[in-house]
Amino acid sequence: MNSREFDLDLALTAVSPVDGRYRSRTRELEGYFSEFALFRYRVRVEVEWYIALAANPKVESLKPLSAATARKLRAIYTSFSLADARRVKALEAETNHDVKAVEYFVKERVAAIDRSLPVEMVHFACTSEDINNLSYALIC
Repeated sequence: MNSREFDLDLALTAVSPVDGRYRSRTRELEGYFSEFALFRYRVRVEVEWYIALAANPKVESLKPLSAATARKLRAIYTSFSLADARRVKALEAETNHDVKAVEYFVKERVAAIDRSLPVEMVHFACTSEDINNLSYALIC
């Protein structure tokens, strides 16, 4: 299959004309409205929730974070890549749940930053809807 046939196949199997025949005109929107972007927004919400919990003195299970650690945590979403999105999709294939996959991804990344951070506090007191509604609000 040559690239022209591949492009035609993509257009023919697109969910809508926006990602099909108008793809060349809407490509810039993928950073905001694609599944990749939604994953990035969800990761951002999970990370910021974790940082907010750490800043709350009533949450004794999570100690306050240093500015350096908070920066490293925020880098999980500011440097979110296609490789990261592929990891989320792999986790989603295991869990059969998109938000749970993001939670597990964030837990992996938090543990990689500092093994002493309590990863069980990622997603603490959250539902999938909590993560999704804030993520969709960030899209706008």
